[in-house]
Amino acid sequence: MLLFAAAVMLFTGLDTTAKWLIGSGLAVMQVAFVRYAVHLVVTLAAVLPRQGLGVLRSVNPRLQILRSLALLGSTGFNFVALSYLPLTTVTAIMFASPVLVTLLAVPMLGEKVSPLQFVAITLGFVGVLVVVSPWGNDLHWAILFSLGACVSTSFYYILSRMLARESTATQQIWASGIASLCLAPLALLQWQEPSSWLVVCLMFMVGIFGATSHSLVTLAHRMADASVLAPVIYLQLLFATLSGYLVFGQVPGVSTLFGALIIVSGGALLWLSGRRKRIAAIRTSAIAISSEQSQVKTKEERR
Repeated sequence: MLLFAAAVMLFTGLDTTAKWLIGSGLAVMQVAFVRYAVHLVVTLAAVLPRQGLGVLRSVNPRLQILRSLALLGSTGFNFVALSYLPLTTVTAIMFASPVLVTLLAVPMLGEKVSPLQFVAITLGFVGVLVVVSPWGNDLHWAILFSLGACVSTSFYYILSRMLARESTATQQIWASGIASLCLAPLALLQWQEPSSWLVVCLMFMVGIFGATSHSLVTLAHRMADASVLAPVIYLQLLFATLSGYLVFGQVPGVSTLFGALIIVSGGALLWLSGRRKRIAAIRTSAIAISSEQSQVKTKEERR
């Protein structure tokens, strides 16, 4: 959970930097391409000298491709939404991802939804409606891209859990490599020359934020279930509010904060609903380890 919390903080850094770069005049697809190209170069430079070309092999190429496309969709949709919407609004909508992760975990991971989880899912849906406010006159079309990013992110987390046995380096190379290949033609068509060295440095940093954050996501999902980690994403509300105010002078509206509070309440219910199951699993595991150690000790005494 601490690893995932660090990843969430870096997500905010990624979103803030991307929004600033797009606002400086760079094309959306250009920023997205740089984010993944730098991610790929940094990962290859770090792992190839130590692990060789064998790190490129995946035990499940099909799932790797699907996971990479889910991450690409999340970034693309999110960057388009960030170019039109406040950082806190985009972040609040992304808070629905734990709810979607829980729903997707039923058919994709074989998990079951309890009545309490169903209530939490309903709360999350209501919270998203409050943030989006489809009944208002000022509904922006970019909200649809933010919702698309939320759905893509949820699939990304589920697929990360399904590929938990795959090495972190392999997952990062596949994700950044496929995204770079897909985005390169679009980025070249829209390429804009950076206006200053500050822009160049931030273009590099957006890739560093991406590489580091998603490495932490992969490590976290190797150690814990997707439904356990999902509510940690709510820390991003604090980070996004601070970043939005300090960098862009944006103050979140009442509906955004109220909707986010409802969604967070749903996420808290999700976490509480799975607490007993997690404690039971830990106890079962502890008993099994203790029994195994006792058997080993008995065998040694007999010898």
